[in-house]
Amino acid sequence: MSQQDDINYQLETLAIRTGHTRSFEGEHGEPIFLTSSFVYENAAEAAAKFSGQEPGNIYSRFTNPTVAMFEKRLAALEGAERAVATSSGMAAIMAVAMAFLKAGDHVICSRAVFGSTVSLFEKYVAKFGVAVDFVDLTDLDAWKNAIKPETKLLFVESPSNPLAEVADIQALADIAHANNALLAIDNSFCTPVLQQPIKFGADLVVYSATKYLDGQGRALGGAVVGNHKVLEEIFGYVRTTGPSMSPFNAWVFLKGLETLRLRMREHSASAQKLAEFLNAHPKVEKVYYAGLPEHVGHALAAKQQTGFGGIVSFEVKGGREGAWTVIDNTKFISITGNLGDVKSTITHPATTTHGKLSPEAKAAAGIREGLIRVSVGLEEIGDIIRDITRGLDLI
Repeated sequence: MSQQDDINYQLETLAIRTGHTRSFEGEHGEPIFLTSSFVYENAAEAAAKFSGQEPGNIYSRFTNPTVAMFEKRLAALEGAERAVATSSGMAAIMAVAMAFLKAGDHVICSRAVFGSTVSLFEKYVAKFGVAVDFVDLTDLDAWKNAIKPETKLLFVESPSNPLAEVADIQALADIAHANNALLAIDNSFCTPVLQQPIKFGADLVVYSATKYLDGQGRALGGAVVGNHKVLEEIFGYVRTTGPSMSPFNAWVFLKGLETLRLRMREHSASAQKLAEFLNAHPKVEKVYYAGLPEHVGHALAAKQQTGFGGIVSFEVKGGREGAWTVIDNTKFISITGNLGDVKSTITHPATTTHGKLSPEAKAAAGIREGLIRVSVGLEEIGDIIRDITRGLDLI
């Protein structure tokens, strides 16, 4: 299927067909090009491709057919012009920072982001003379007040990890563009099936492909999606420094994209049932899931998203002791920090995914000791609820 044909097909078809141009072998499945480099017929052809005068593959750090298939397919699902694949989700965020920021620049980041994202901006990007301010995700006045003449990037995770806060993407895009800044959205929780931030004005969409894009916990990877001009800077950084996606991992993610819509529908449906169950449980103090009508971001999520996703976080009575009791008494739910898997996972954010944040940063982000995050998998929802109830009954 050509890129020109892509506009005529629905997401389900794009997820299965986009990006694969059959080789001379006529293969039905996408091939894996496990090669470091490519051979030319003569020196003139090599010179033309290395100089950019002719298109073609050069070196798998930045040109590999399998990786290109994944990039084309993800871009088509997002409704974007281009995607650049990276070795992990954090590598994708670092690529955004290194491509667009320099000494003296300023970043505004929402407080409600993955712990490693905070560390990246606060500890490592700051080494290059880039200032960062963290603001409440939903407070538009805080974003406006944090803007400086040197602000170049607004970075947001929506829905946020782990409290499912929802950003008004269009409003943030307007703030960014009025001040000649870029808006980047980490869309790992929703995927392009449930949310397409570019339609609401985002310049860059960042993914940890390790999560739902794969969906089975098999490989690490990331991606940045956007228009050609903006993505050329990302490509230049990845080409030069090498945080590239491997061909094998790209093939794994291609297979994951084929079932993405089916999986996201099921994840969302089961997560809704779990959230409703927990919301009525006497040992649960609060549930964070935008699918609940009482969630502060429910109406906005319903406007921006076609589903509410598979992540449910909740606070239990008894603080850390209560949370660990629930976690330790599960029988089949995996105790791990990863998410977006067909297998349900459970973790205690305050001591795992956000464990390296200072007490002050945890408090500002709402990461309390009684908080538990569940990535709802594709097991039967009644079994998931019973597995969690086992520990709740012991608090």
